Amino acid sequence: MARSAVKIPRYRRKPKRSFLNKLVGTIVWTAIAFLAGSVLWVLAYKVVNPPMTLTMLGDRMAGRRLDQEWMPIEQIDRDMVRAVIAAEDSKFCRHDGFDWDAISDAARRNASGGRIRGGSTISQQTAKNAFLWQGGGYFRKGVEAYFTFLIENLWSKRRIMEVYLNVAETGIGTYGVNAGSERYYSHDASAMSRTEAARIAAVLPLPKERGAVTPKGFTKRYGNSITARIGVVARDELDACVYEGAPAPPEKNPPKSSKPTKLPGEDYESQRTLPPLEAAVNELGPPPPAALAPDPEPVAAPETEEPEPAVEPAIEATPPSEEAPPPPPQ
Repeated sequence: MARSAVKIPRYRRKPKRSFLNKLVGTIVWTAIAFLAGSVLWVLAYKVVNPPMTLTMLGDRMAGRRLDQEWMPIEQIDRDMVRAVIAAEDSKFCRHDGFDWDAISDAARRNASGGRIRGGSTISQQTAKNAFLWQGGGYFRKGVEAYFTFLIENLWSKRRIMEVYLNVAETGIGTYGVNAGSERYYSHDASAMSRTEAARIAAVLPLPKERGAVTPKGFTKRYGNSITARIGVVARDELDACVYEGAPAPPEKNPPKSSKPTKLPGEDYESQRTLPPLEAAVNELGPPPPAALAPDPEPVAAPETEEPEPAVEPAIEATPPSEEAPPPPPQ
């Protein structure tokens, strides 16, 4: 005899979930997982040095060799810390991760149609370099702001600076100021001159492009301005939060390199050997005569701008005998 189907009472039946309810539930659980995972990720990097970043992974996939030598903050020359504060974020010790004045100023300049400029702080750049990918877009900026909030509240300013100085790109395939110092000066970042620190800080915004675009121009001038501002950072103690409750590294003179090395910005970021400057000029051919003419003397400038008053009378006073003879009859 067949068993009759057992009927479940209506009050004990589970209601069927609509598609909208399932979608909302998926979004909620995904958000909870992201929040929990991101907090655990940030807490892990508070005590563990980031082994790899997405930017490094991109270089590795492009076939480039990675060069990174982690150096603790207590060993990095203090002028290197002052240089990045002078160049990137003078309010590093005073803000909570966002420099709202710089952000609003950058927004005004960008809206006016001028050169695009950012207002990112060192904290924002650390969040981007350690946890995210390069590039723009509102979505990436929003996630960057979230991670900036996390590291500002879960890390110390000292840790933020330490991670920034060790994961920031300082050249093609080169990460961290220590690897950058080895690359450009043939010694580590424990003892650097102010000029050396300033030149690396000048390369940080565009490590892959700045040397190739202006190998001897802007980077050199920008580095000189950073060198001057390092003294202001030292005088006003704008780096005090980095060494709060911890001793600063001792002042050391940088070692002399056994071979001359070029400063960042004085060579193209290229794997091939560049021709001498004279050869490159000769390939372009001789410049036009206008480019070779010397600049006019200041006193001669008014004379060249005003016409000579004697030109018109001289034409009227020409005697008929000096005129050209009429054409011969046909």
